[in-house]
Order: sequence, then C-alpha cells, then structure tokens
Amino acid sequence: MEIIRSGSQPSGKGPAEYFTGTVRIDPLMNPPEPARVAMALVTFEPGARTAWHTHPLGQTLIITAGAGWVQREGEARQEIHPGDIVFFPPGEKHWHGATATTAMSHIAIQEKLNGSPVDWMEQVTDEQYHHS
Repeated sequence: MEIIRSGSQPSGKGPAEYFTGTVRIDPLMNPPEPARVAMALVTFEPGARTAWHTHPLGQTLIITAGAGWVQREGEARQEIHPGDIVFFPPGEKHWHGATATTAMSHIAIQEKLNGSPVDWMEQVTDEQYHHS
C-alpha cells in the first residue's frame, strides 16, 4: 500500500510544446508497471488549452471546477462544467481547455501503451479555439 500525501508532489507547468496559455499540472498517481494508469489534476487559466492529441487507450476527464471546452476532430466544440465526465475513445483526435473567460480544472485519467499515455499533435489555432 502507498499513501501519497496531499502536497507531497510538486505542481508543474504545462509545457508550451503541448499547451497554449497558462496550465498547471498537479500529478495525482503514476504507479509503476504493470499498472498503466496515470492521473493528474490539470488547471487551465482562461484561454488556455491543450494541443490536438490522441490517447492510445482513451482518456477520461472529470471536470472539477470552472467552465471549459472540449472538441473532437470534425465536430463542434462543446462546453463542459463541474461534475461532467468526458470520455475520448482510443485514437480520437481532440483538445480540451478553459473557455476564453473562465478557468477550468479537470482530473485527467489515461492508460499508457508501451509507456506512453498520449500522442501530441499540432497546436489548436486561435481561430479553431474561438470559432469551433
């Protein structure tokens, strides 16, 4: 058994390579193999978002605060709020983040395939973000 105490893991900044705007990532759990799950609390300041990406085994988001947007390729973006749960199936190209005016936090849960939980792609442009 392992207890990970609140505040024992440092917060990190979402790297500009994969995020637009100010994003804080608070790791929750990243157990060693054979476990594959990885979890983090991610907070997006207004206007912040991920780049387009996919997950080899899918991803679940649990919205915990604020208001955000999610979009899968080829469809209109949708607004999300605390208590909403979003599931992206394996390989589905998508992005998520805060709205233009309100911060948003979610718990992100994804499994690793061959050690990686995500495949990053191009940035979401301002036009895509504002007019999706």
